[in-house]
Amino acid sequence: MFLEQTLKRNPELIKASFELHQSGQIQPDSYVIDVDTFLDNASLMLKEAKEKEIRLFFMLKQAGRNPYLARKLVELGYEGAVVVDYKEAKVMMEHQIPIANVGHLVQIPTAQVEEIVAYRPQMITVYSEEKICQIHQAAKKLGLFQEIILRVTSDSDMIYSGQTAGFHLDVLKDLAERVKTQYPCVRIAGVTSFPCFLYEETAHDLIPTRNMDTVKQAAEILKECGFQVTIIDAPSGSCTYALNKIREMGGNCAEPGHGLSGTTPMHADHVLEEIPCVTYVSEISHNFKKHAYCYGGGHYRRSHVKSALVGTAFDHFTEMEVIPPTNESIDYHFGLTKEGTVGDTVIMAFRYQIFVTRSDVVLLEGLKKKKPQIVGIYDSMGKKL
Repeated sequence: MFLEQTLKRNPELIKASFELHQSGQIQPDSYVIDVDTFLDNASLMLKEAKEKEIRLFFMLKQAGRNPYLARKLVELGYEGAVVVDYKEAKVMMEHQIPIANVGHLVQIPTAQVEEIVAYRPQMITVYSEEKICQIHQAAKKLGLFQEIILRVTSDSDMIYSGQTAGFHLDVLKDLAERVKTQYPCVRIAGVTSFPCFLYEETAHDLIPTRNMDTVKQAAEILKECGFQVTIIDAPSGSCTYALNKIREMGGNCAEPGHGLSGTTPMHADHVLEEIPCVTYVSEISHNFKKHAYCYGGGHYRRSHVKSALVGTAFDHFTEMEVIPPTNESIDYHFGLTKEGTVGDTVIMAFRYQIFVTRSDVVLLEGLKKKKPQIVGIYDSMGKKL
């Protein structure tokens, strides 16, 4: 999906990926992240966001919940992490990374509510009144005051399978009144949904979904109820290009994830400000019935992987089409459309979600000075190896 753009815009990363694998410094089933470019992308976005008065909370699930990258982003000036689930919250807490938003897309389990409230996240996303009650009880016990944001929905919204949740617009007024009277240790600070924007290939543009309309309607309802709505969070597809769209649609908060690595769907078709900076490295394991097979482990079912570079060096490779494993199968291997030499490097660049894989994450610095060095190898859950 991103191989052509990476070849054009970040060839040094391709070159280094070949060299690191051929020299035995990295194993197959490794994602290699060009940290210098990753942080350049992050800086560009942060500068633009400040000019447009949009708050940015970084998302790192796709990069394996990596604490090294998290620390670097905080040093750049990001407020903190938006953690996709309680397991990612644990990683950030262990490494003293500030948490800006927790609970979206996955709620905090009951037994962990008090621990996470005690860590003082800026806000907690909720989509059940039971969870609001638990947060209130924890905050009261700790002598704290906790801001929450509501995940909202309407009958026309798009919700991905496995993410079904949200307070319907019809219940917001009554809910807001109960929060005021029954849960004084929490305050509704804003609203969110997912996805608020999606890239449409036919339009060649990032388009707001009906969810964005719902978010705006919810914000107005809460304002009418006397709440000061300070957060209108509009995630999905967040990158420098998206910030204008978010502002135009009334949003003031975004959650860049793939935007940090130049790998949103829009980056595959357009030359945007962010430069792609992640490769997937494998190795030919064997040949079977005129096809080569390389080691898997890093496949994401929505990867849109198309092709791979196969060979021993940047100036000695062949491009082959990739045959990904079927969705009902374990991704022990990726198929290739031609035979190859066992041991050759295989490099791909596709849409990734490292936290749902069994891959390694290789952090590489110094590419801009053509002196690449590995600064850390982590597993897909953020643990240093």
